[in-house]
Formats: sequence, structure tokens, C-alpha cells
Amino acid sequence: MSIEENAMQDEAQFWQGKNVFLTGAGGFVGAWLAADLHARGANVVVLIRDRRPDSAFVRLGLAEKVSIVSGSLTDAGLVERILAGYEIQVVFHLAAEALVGVSQKSPASAFESNIRGSWMLLEACRMIGVAACVVASSDKAYGHHAALPYLEDFPLRPKFPYEVSKTCTDLIAQSYFHSYQVPVGITRCGNIYGGGDVNWSRVIPGTIRSMFMGERPIIRSDGTMMRDYLHVDDAVSAYRQLAQALVTKREIRGEAFNFGREKPVSVLDLVRTIIELGGRPDLVPDVQGIGKPLPEIQTQFVGCEKARKRLGWTPTVSLEDGIRRSIGWYGEYLKRT
Repeated sequence: MSIEENAMQDEAQFWQGKNVFLTGAGGFVGAWLAADLHARGANVVVLIRDRRPDSAFVRLGLAEKVSIVSGSLTDAGLVERILAGYEIQVVFHLAAEALVGVSQKSPASAFESNIRGSWMLLEACRMIGVAACVVASSDKAYGHHAALPYLEDFPLRPKFPYEVSKTCTDLIAQSYFHSYQVPVGITRCGNIYGGGDVNWSRVIPGTIRSMFMGERPIIRSDGTMMRDYLHVDDAVSAYRQLAQALVTKREIRGEAFNFGREKPVSVLDLVRTIIELGGRPDLVPDVQGIGKPLPEIQTQFVGCEKARKRLGWTPTVSLEDGIRRSIGWYGEYLKRT
């Protein structure tokens, strides 16, 4: 049975025996996606450059569940050998410098990882041939727009290094479809959060850790910036459903899809929600960025009507439930560290 015929079966059967290649499994979203695909019966191959002992990849025990190739995404020969040698059918490209602050401080490194790594992977997909390739862009690629929410037909207007790098990834993926018919689909997600993210500079894990340590949570901005927060379980379902649709719905290939909750909140309100749900409302946030301009857009969130209508995707985890789950995960994690 071909992969196209298989895709018509129930979702529970679609991933059985599929050969999947995943970049970015060392990050927390990639780790949860790898675990989900493995649980559905896929043969998952991951490319790992650095393996942190405190990462979600290690905590989820993925070393015993997936095939690991050590190396860099910028090694073109290695990537081609992986796709050919493992007979890869579906590719998920999540590898990137994911921290806005790091990209701002080290733009050359971010451009190398996020741009060069993307075209080298897509070139391998073109040369070897795959049934579907999901590429992670970002809502940050839209840049500043007066009208919100962002919709997929908005022009991409990046200014700062991180958003420029993700826009380049986005456009390169589109180019590989329109020029070579590589079956790509592009995700533009809001801020993804959940257990396993140990980048403490991010507001949700950083606030939860501060709460458990009995310290005032730090807000590096003035607290008024508005963002949409998507739980990692909903992000995983978005990646998975888009990949399946790329196989069965040729008309969506080469297109981008927004994924978010469509309910932006301010950073200050988010932090207050976390400390209230964690039972520590006595911890008053330390707002450090008042009067200090940051290289970020004030308000960002996406509209997801296209994903609902064409993919049948909708988020299922409320912000409050997602924060409760995250508090539980970090509570267990911090006990063991």
C-alpha cells in the first residue's frame, strides 16, 4: 500500500511503520513530537548535534526509542545519506536557533543555523524525494502589522535577526515547492510552551522556576507586550496533522498555516496567572524593562481559520490548563535536579 493510500486510513494507523526524519529533537517541541510519533508506531530518525543532560529528549527516554544520528544539519552529505539510507518518507524540520535574545546577540550564528540549515535540508529532500516535509517558520516572520491577527496572506515584514532568519526559512521552503514541487508545508506558530522547555530565559519556565524557588519572577520587558501562547501538545498535533494533510491534499502543498489560541495576553498578566495557579500570589513580579525599548514587536498573535477549515485542527488546551500541566512537570523536574 502506498503512503497516499495509507493516509486515507484512520489517523491511528497512518503513522504505523512510517519512516520519519526529525531535525530539532534536542529542543523541547521536537522531543515531544518525536515521542508522539514513536508512540503512534513511526520509525523515527533524529539528527542531534548537542545532547543536553537536562533536555526533554533525555527526560523522555528517547535515546532508547528512536534512531539517533550525530552531526550537523549543515553537513549536506550526511543529510542526504540519512534520507536515502533510512528511506525517509516524512520530514519535520524544527532545528533552529529558537531564542530571540540569543539571535539578537549572535545574528551570524542564527543566520547560519536557521537559513543555511534549511536550504541544505530542502535540497536533500529535492534530491532524494519525500512524501511530505513540514518546515517550522514562526509568527515572528510577519513583522509589524497594524491590523491583527496575522493571517497567512499578510506580507512578511521582518526587521530583527530572529524574525529575519525565520522569514528566510519560510520563503526558501515556498521556493522549493514552487520551483521543484517539493511537498512542503509551513507552520507559523505562536509562542509554544510546556514541560520540557529548560530555557529559563523564557517567561513561562523562568517564572515557574522562580516560583518554586520562592523568588520574585523577573519580567525583562515592561510587561505590556501581548503574545499568544500555544501548549506543546497542541503544537505537536498541528505538525502531525499538517504532515498527514500534505500527503492526502496536494492542493495545500507549498502553503503556510498559522497555529495559535487566538487569545493574546500581556506578559504581566501571564506571570500573574502562573503565580496564582501555583499558589504563590505573594510573589510580586519584578518588572525591569520599564522605559527600556526592546528589539521586539509590541503585539503579536495569529488567526487560525485556515487551519480549522483546511486541516481540521483546533487547539484543545486552555492557557490555565496548560500552565497547570507545566507547573506539575517542572515541580517534578526541579525535585530531581
